[in-house]
Amino acid sequence: AIALLAYTAPLDLHRAFNAAVRRAGRSGRDYRDSFHFKALHFLLTRALVALRDAGGRGCHLVFRGVSGLRFRARPGDIVRFGHFASASLRNESSWSFGTDTAFQVCTCQGAAIREFSFFPHEEEVLIPPFETFEVTEVTQDGDRARIQLRSSGTHSNY
Repeated sequence: AIALLAYTAPLDLHRAFNAAVRRAGRSGRDYRDSFHFKALHFLLTRALVALRDAGGRGCHLVFRGVSGLRFRARPGDIVRFGHFASASLRNESSWSFGTDTAFQVCTCQGAAIREFSFFPHEEEVLIPPFETFEVTEVTQDGDRARIQLRSSGTHSNY
């Protein structure tokens, strides 16, 4: 619970942590020598597993908005976020995080963390970096991309 509260706190911890997670994914050496968030990564991963186990292992349909990045994908591609990704059970909540790329995600590894968040009104679901997704649909709306993803399993190098 404390790891989730720390992650969702109105600080820049989640940004620094996720940047480090992305860098650590490059190689085993980067992970071993330069990743200083091993305990937080472990605790967040365990928290998501515990929450999924407590609430049943069902999947969630969630929404994630991104600003400043336009992702390219094709139906059939297998992708992952590669960091802990926040999404919302409410589509409207995702708009405040950006509309350049909007994801509709069926996650089976993510867990609802509302009870452990500084922002319970966001109805947040946290998606782990190792969950993989199949791209099921991509639409363009002017400069904006809408990408639908369906959970396809997990992948981790370490």
